[in-house]
Amino acid sequence: MDALIFQFRNLSFEEIVALYRLCDVALITPVRDGMNLVAKEFVASCSDQKGVLVLSEMAGAAKEMGEAIIINPVHLEDFAHALEQALTMPVEEQVRRNQILQERLRRYNVNRWANEFVQAMVSTHKIEAARRARLLTGKALTALGQQYRLAARRSLLLDYDGTLVPFAAEPQLARPDAELLELLSTLANDSTNDVVIISGRPRHDLEEWFGRLPVALVAEDGVWLRCKRGEWRMLKNMTTEWKERVRPILPLYVDRLPGALLEEKEFSLAWHYRQADPEQASLRAKELVDDLSGYTRNIDVQVFEGNKVIEIRNTGVNKGTAALEWLTDNAPDFIVGIGDDWTDEDLFRALPPTAYSVRVGLANTAARYYLSNHTAVRRILRELGAEQREKVTAGAMP
Repeated sequence: MDALIFQFRNLSFEEIVALYRLCDVALITPVRDGMNLVAKEFVASCSDQKGVLVLSEMAGAAKEMGEAIIINPVHLEDFAHALEQALTMPVEEQVRRNQILQERLRRYNVNRWANEFVQAMVSTHKIEAARRARLLTGKALTALGQQYRLAARRSLLLDYDGTLVPFAAEPQLARPDAELLELLSTLANDSTNDVVIISGRPRHDLEEWFGRLPVALVAEDGVWLRCKRGEWRMLKNMTTEWKERVRPILPLYVDRLPGALLEEKEFSLAWHYRQADPEQASLRAKELVDDLSGYTRNIDVQVFEGNKVIEIRNTGVNKGTAALEWLTDNAPDFIVGIGDDWTDEDLFRALPPTAYSVRVGLANTAARYYLSNHTAVRRILRELGAEQREKVTAGAMP
């Protein structure tokens, strides 16, 4: 006989665990809460891995317990639907969810949480100190401008997302605005300059957005190169057979993380989580990287963690190899390389020591300098292009 027992009193730990073991559904539904260890205690008590956790989205634990049925407790219809789902959930599904939850609890215990918290604070302090020391302002910026003006041949290697434009909710929403196109056109029309957009974007995006400009384009982080108004060519022969092995796992993580999405390029797969809850996304990203390490162990691909994205692509191709290819063919005497992501670290390491390598944002980096955001990048590029604008204006005067 089913029963509903209401007890408004303190219970010992042993009594609570016994109730956890007996119940079919645990309703943990605060409207305001912190971590809420009750939800974790229930999951840990399910020794047979049966039972369903219904958890309020307002509980801190909801950020890392996505296999529970997450609800808004003030929405009665949502609450009722969740309760029906919990009571009718097949045993196999209960076991599957609880296995994942229990494994995460074992791996991400209090010791690991505390250690990561302390390490994050220490790392942030070091990064901030480095950032203050190498911010591209003052004398460093003046020196950059002087060397730019004196150079006979210049190469400007520019990342796109997060460097020239802010990040968007979805990749296709980050189209270049008129101001950026005018800025790039001004720089590229200076006969002394070679402007190279070196991006992780698919080549059809770069072709559509920048194909009319006299700029070189590098797509998919170094797979494809197109010189000024030239034809696309691959920098390394690659295959895509590995996608059939890796692709099935990614939609599972899209389903498990609201706000995540899968992007498929010609020679890579990318799992984006910019719109997802940061704490829950961090956990899912770690799990995905762990899973992918098993799937990709014996195939010629690598897993890269970028800015709110995990990308799987062939080994031996990156922005560094593309930059070296370009610089070898063009031999500039002044180089600027700007990027915001871990994929740009390959670019920074490939540049000669005399180059101005610039990381956008706060991070440990191989770059010589930092800038705060894409607005600061555009401001500096605008200053570099001022001389060319003056020439064009003077030439247009009667």
